Amino acid sequence: MITMSRIALLSILFWSFGWAQADDSVPAPSNVRGAEYPRVHSDLRVTFRIKAPGAKNVQLQPGGDDNGLGKGPIEMARADDGTWSVTTPPVIPGFHYYWFLVDGLAVGDPASETYFGWAKESSGVEVPGPDADFYAVKEVPHGDVRSRWYFSKTTQKWRRAFVYTPAEYDRNPRKRYPVLYLQHGSGEDERGWSNQGHANFILDNLIAEDKAKPMIVVMEQGYATPPGVVQATATQGRGTGQPSVFEQVVVDDLIAMIDSNYRTLADRDHRAMAGLSMGGGQTLQITLTHMDKFSWIGSFSSPLRGGLDLKTAYGGAFADPAAFNKKIHLLWFGAGTGEERMLKPALAMHESLEKAGIRNVFYQSPGTAHEWHTWRRDLREFAPLLFR
Repeated sequence: MITMSRIALLSILFWSFGWAQADDSVPAPSNVRGAEYPRVHSDLRVTFRIKAPGAKNVQLQPGGDDNGLGKGPIEMARADDGTWSVTTPPVIPGFHYYWFLVDGLAVGDPASETYFGWAKESSGVEVPGPDADFYAVKEVPHGDVRSRWYFSKTTQKWRRAFVYTPAEYDRNPRKRYPVLYLQHGSGEDERGWSNQGHANFILDNLIAEDKAKPMIVVMEQGYATPPGVVQATATQGRGTGQPSVFEQVVVDDLIAMIDSNYRTLADRDHRAMAGLSMGGGQTLQITLTHMDKFSWIGSFSSPLRGGLDLKTAYGGAFADPAAFNKKIHLLWFGAGTGEERMLKPALAMHESLEKAGIRNVFYQSPGTAHEWHTWRRDLREFAPLLFR
C-alpha cells in the first residue's frame, strides 16, 4: 500500500524513469487568475508546487485527516530552481483546504484563492468530479447573495448574515417565500456556504429545473458571545437541551430581522434549518428545542453523541413519537461514506429513531469525506424535499 509519506519519493521515481503518461493536467478552478498550480490530472491526482529557494524542507499539509486529499504532512521534492512540488495519488473530488509547511511555518499558497476555514484564511483546491454539474454556473436565472448587517440585542454587537434570494424575488414584489437557515462548520463562517459550498448555484439549478421550491436562504456565523465577552463561542449541540448564546441570537434576533426585512412566510411550516458538522449539531439543538419555530430539519455530518436517551434528549423532543411526527415535516440526516466518525453515529441515530417510530431520512454521500463535496450533495438531496 502506498502511504502518503512516500509520495515525494515516488514522484521523483515516476518522472526519472519515464513512467509518467502524457501530462493531461489543467490548472485547478480555485487557482488565482493565471496560476498554473495546483494542477488537476484526469485521474484525479493533484500536483502542488511552490517556489521557496531558501527553504530546507517544504511539506503539503491538508486540512485534517479525513479531508479527501490524504493524511499529512506530505513531503515535497526540491528542484534545482528552488521550486518544491509533489503529486498526490488520486484524491476524492470536491473542495479541500490545504497549506504549506515551509521549514515548519504554515503558509498559504500564493497561487490559490483563500477561504475562511480551520479558523484562518486557508488555501483551497477544487477538484472537479464526475457529478460537478449540479453546482456549476449555468445559463439559468440566478439569485442574489446579499450581505446583511444587523444589531443583535443578545450580544449587543453588529452581526453579518448572507442572504440568498431566488432569481424571481425582485420580479414578484407581492410574493412571499419560505426560509432555510443554513449553517457552516467549525472554523468556518457565514461565507462558507456561498464561497466553498456554492449553495446559491445549487439552489439556482434546482429551482430552474423545478426540483426545489423558490426559497430564501440565510447563512449566519455560528459563534456568539454575551455582552462584554471577547472570545466567540459555539455549541456543538450534543442533545443536552442547554441553550447557547448563538441559539439565542437565532431565536430572538435573526429570525425577527429576516422576517422584518424580507418577504418571508413567517411561520414554522415555512421555516427550515440545516447545517454541516458543528452547524448540524447546532441545527438539531435549536430546532428540536424550538419546534414552535421550525418544522424542517437537516443535519449534515453532525458530531452526534452516541447513547442518547430519546425520552430526554433535546428537552424531550422525541418523547412522544406520534406528536413529533405530526409536528415535524422532515428530519433528515446525511454523511459521507468516507467519514466514518460522522457516518456511524448518524446511521445509529437514524436506526434508533426509526425503531422508536420517529420518521426520518438518512442519506449517504458515496465516496466522500468530511469535506464540502459531501455537504454540497447533502444540500442537493435535502432542498428538493423542503416546503412540499
